[in-house]
Amino acid sequence: MYRIRPLTRRSFIGALAALPAFGSGALAQQNSAPPSLLFRREPPPITSAAQVLNVMEFEPLARTALPPAHYGYLATGVDDDLTVVLNHEAFGHYEIRARRFADLSHFDPSRTVFGVPWPSPLYLSAVSAMRAFHPEGEAAVARAAHARATQMMLASGASASLEEVRGALGTAPWQQLYPTDDWAVTLAVVQRAETAGCPGIVLTVDSPVPHRNNEMLARATLADNRPCGACHKNNSHDQWLKAPLFAGLDVSRVSALAPPDLTLGWFDRLRAQVKGKLMVKGIVTAQDAALAVEHGADAVIISNHGGRNEETLRATIDCVPEVVTAVRGRAPVFIDGGIRRGTDVFKALALGATAVGIGRPQAWGVAAFGQAGVERVIDILNRELADIMKQAGTPTLASITREHVLRSASP
Repeated sequence: MYRIRPLTRRSFIGALAALPAFGSGALAQQNSAPPSLLFRREPPPITSAAQVLNVMEFEPLARTALPPAHYGYLATGVDDDLTVVLNHEAFGHYEIRARRFADLSHFDPSRTVFGVPWPSPLYLSAVSAMRAFHPEGEAAVARAAHARATQMMLASGASASLEEVRGALGTAPWQQLYPTDDWAVTLAVVQRAETAGCPGIVLTVDSPVPHRNNEMLARATLADNRPCGACHKNNSHDQWLKAPLFAGLDVSRVSALAPPDLTLGWFDRLRAQVKGKLMVKGIVTAQDAALAVEHGADAVIISNHGGRNEETLRATIDCVPEVVTAVRGRAPVFIDGGIRRGTDVFKALALGATAVGIGRPQAWGVAAFGQAGVERVIDILNRELADIMKQAGTPTLASITREHVLRSASP
């Protein structure tokens, strides 16, 4: 009995090179080199964002462009980094059931979120300290988001001011909120964001531990020969409090980015203060999703902080079904973590997500090519999403349903 070996990129190229059509005839006469060598030549170096073919190709470009500690900060997970890996690998556990006989003559991948039309269900999630990756940092990301009409969430630890980002984006972004353990600071940040016109506050609830065990970052910092210890000091909350969002505020009583009593009572107190939309980021269970909505959350964001805070070994995509079931259509459900392909976006939508956020890929893009890199990341994901929508016979996002995905029996 023959054993079927899994097809890898290497084996595919090797098999292609061995085909008679590529080993004889005109091609063989024109090239004296063996066919296998013809297909194993190093590709030309990538010198522009337009040459990048998929989102993952930006990652090695970013690694090359960045100092070790800056890349370590971007790439790190917590403990063994297993949740970082699983966030993406788990998408491979879901298979797409492509349907035929669909009318694609009026194809439309747009979505309306909170009354605002989006060209696609993609948005840019919060990533801190973007100037560690590119001199223009969040401003370059905001210009890319403006050029692609894409929603942007600004991190509490952003290295550019809210006002600078608003100018580059053409409108105020959603503002992420690390609540801190000082209520006065929390209120001041909310008021600053609402005064700037931010339509939504994104409360992050998965950062209760002041010092995370980011081993990859610690090793990368030791490998960095620059005097940069002050800005990479154990992920201390002190570095975040130096962000422009907290400028001019009295943060002397802040000892953590999250209050130890971040209970539903605390959330009710915040809900009473926020005039616009209040989203909760960091939800991974049905129980917390239901409670958040019952207490006034306008949206639930499934997120495990990209695997940076807790080694739960549970991917965000695996959390979608139970969260969607618990929310029962009372609020949008967003997801971030591990999205690298348009097929990943499709699978999240099929399981019930309203929109999909990307984090690390936008940072890879800006590190490699600035604004153009972020634009290319958005373009690639939107193109891939459109391709799989057409292949699956889904002309609109509303036509993507749970029946379009199947959980693999053997991940």
